[in-house]
Amino acid sequence: MKVAKCPAEELSFTNCVIVNEKDFSPSDQYVKVKGGDGTHIYTIIRHQGVLPGYVGFNAIQRKHALLSLDQEIAVEPYYPSPHRDLIGTLVLEMDFLQKRNMQAETFNTDHLSKCVIEQFSRQCFTLGMPMVLKFQDRKALSIIPKELEAADPEALVSGRKTEPRKMNFGVLQPNSTVIFEKAPTSIVILTGKAKARSSHTSLFSADWDFQKMGIGGLDEEFIHILRRAFASRVFPPEVTEQLGVNHVKGLLLYGPPGTGKTLMARQIGKMLNAREPKIINGPEILDKYVGESEANVRRLFAEAEEEEKRMGPNSGLHIIIFDEIDAICKQRGSVAGNTGVNDTVVNQLLSKIDGVEQLNNILVIGMTNRKDMIDEALLRPGRLEIQVEIGLPDEQGRFDILKIKTAKMKEHNKLDRDVDLAEIASLTKNFSGAELEGLVKASSSSALKRYIHLGNKIEVDPNAIDKLKVTRSDFIYSLENDLKPAFGTSDEDLSKFIERGIINWGATRELVEKGLMFVKQARSPETSSRLCILLEGAPTAGTSALAAYLCKNSNFPFVKVINSQDMVGFMEASKCLRIKKIFDDAYRSELSCIFMNDLEHLMGYSPIGPRYQSLVLDAMYSLLSASPPPGRKLLVICTSKRRSVLEELGLLSAFTAVIRVPYIAHVGDVRLVLEESQVMSPDEIAAVVKEVGQGRVFIGVKKLLGLLDALRVMKGVPSSQRVDAFVNLLEDEGVLTRRL
Repeated sequence: MKVAKCPAEELSFTNCVIVNEKDFSPSDQYVKVKGGDGTHIYTIIRHQGVLPGYVGFNAIQRKHALLSLDQEIAVEPYYPSPHRDLIGTLVLEMDFLQKRNMQAETFNTDHLSKCVIEQFSRQCFTLGMPMVLKFQDRKALSIIPKELEAADPEALVSGRKTEPRKMNFGVLQPNSTVIFEKAPTSIVILTGKAKARSSHTSLFSADWDFQKMGIGGLDEEFIHILRRAFASRVFPPEVTEQLGVNHVKGLLLYGPPGTGKTLMARQIGKMLNAREPKIINGPEILDKYVGESEANVRRLFAEAEEEEKRMGPNSGLHIIIFDEIDAICKQRGSVAGNTGVNDTVVNQLLSKIDGVEQLNNILVIGMTNRKDMIDEALLRPGRLEIQVEIGLPDEQGRFDILKIKTAKMKEHNKLDRDVDLAEIASLTKNFSGAELEGLVKASSSSALKRYIHLGNKIEVDPNAIDKLKVTRSDFIYSLENDLKPAFGTSDEDLSKFIERGIINWGATRELVEKGLMFVKQARSPETSSRLCILLEGAPTAGTSALAAYLCKNSNFPFVKVINSQDMVGFMEASKCLRIKKIFDDAYRSELSCIFMNDLEHLMGYSPIGPRYQSLVLDAMYSLLSASPPPGRKLLVICTSKRRSVLEELGLLSAFTAVIRVPYIAHVGDVRLVLEESQVMSPDEIAAVVKEVGQGRVFIGVKKLLGLLDALRVMKGVPSSQRVDAFVNLLEDEGVLTRRL
């Protein structure tokens, strides 16, 4: 037979070949055509417009089979098997037939499926053969069979499940399942339940393993992010359309440095089956030229905008990660100067995330250490609506991080058996993830040092590779000498206050016991989350030393000192910010202790006038009265030399308890201090006690220890002279009054 054109346009949309009724018997429904690029099977329609000996093909069929007009082809009837050639599931790739000047259009796949069944039931479909579909008087659509699965009538009758059989050719049945997917470059938007499995790609990468994320101690935070930010994206777009909600478009990770914010953002980008995330450091957005900063923001969203217009709900996810987002999103109106660049950048970012033409295919992840600096408009729902605090890891979290960071050591047998990661985790309270990584590095350096010989030349043990092992002692050495957590204890600052230790004289024992009782109370989960203690006493009474002793022996993982000496030259606002920052840092730890020394000096009190810094007083009152966040316990120990001043300023009411530290007023207490100091011999102590006992003494323990220092340089001087010199010092200072 010979190739001819399709005799009528309406017949072209049937996707059948047209033959003359004289060439085939009435029972023939399908033909096998050999010619062009191979063998093809078609459904036939009889029409008088085709001459006998000719077969009419439409243009698409001729192009696919590489046929030309009047070309000779071999044609014979084809009889499909009723058991093997029936289509169970048909997957069609769809696009516009004419793509020029076409705009994105939405099609309901349920309606498309019904239309295909109605138009092409009992018709043959061949894998990869293009066909034409006329749908609801719209422009013609191109459909190409991408997958055919055979129906198994016996399985339907018996109810048993069988593996679907792939096929290259099949006949569509009225009960066949028709599924649609759009062509890769198509601007068609598909909705409905009959979308192909491949049209909604999985949100998460197929090879992703949550156990290999490399993020330790952040399980709860990660689950929260998955639930809030990605739950709606796991389902096809029509599900969210039916719910009438938009996807979450913004996420803010905040917390102290080194806790894993950047690491988590990167891992989120890796685990998602999306484009490579755009990672931008906040300051990179800013530009010296007018309007360029705003243009930089627009460029970040340009690709997502273009795809949203082209593909609509089927657009892929675009992730934009802003590191140090507080650099460009400060509170509007808070930045000095008249350029207004910061404000316009914030406005531009807001309009892109949640403006008039809002995008639904973006996820903006911001990271910052200073959430308080970010403009409030950026934190409301619809923008960076999910705010997750990435805090310091707990003991289990620290164990997980150490396990991750030492995995390579363990794999290559470089971690000694005596290293107990659970023990190290318990010793590293308030360590951040970055500090734990630093600890592992420092420990490995300590182990490497054992195999380096320092002399005229640096020599390395040639057998170091085989002998090298990181031991427990390496970790302990690094903990004691190399690594100190930023949110740990200020041991050096506390040691300055107790250089001489705590001298046990009569009142000291009772004061220490009372103070440690309050420390125990602050640790108890059954008590209030905030406990403020005031140690008040006259100058040189030893209030600071006692407070420092209580802080050091509290064993709290976070202990910081607020001292007036560290704020010399600070203005009021700077003092307030410094004090507030220490309190904010304390709230990041489960147990924290703050030592505020000399409250009068901190607030700039002067008895001449009198005057004080009101702004600092208000800040101190607010911070001492405020309760920490849920799950946090705070102990504040303050010292004062002027209780009456605090009472007059209304600050005394902020304290849970007030402990008075008295002066030494009994000769027996003087004896105890002299014996503890070990400056005098027993005979000298007896002589001094005899002299002091003849009068009245009233002295602070710090003052007494300071006077004793004068005797330390009088070595070799006769005892009688030393005693006389010390007693004279007591009288000269006015702390000893002789009886007449």
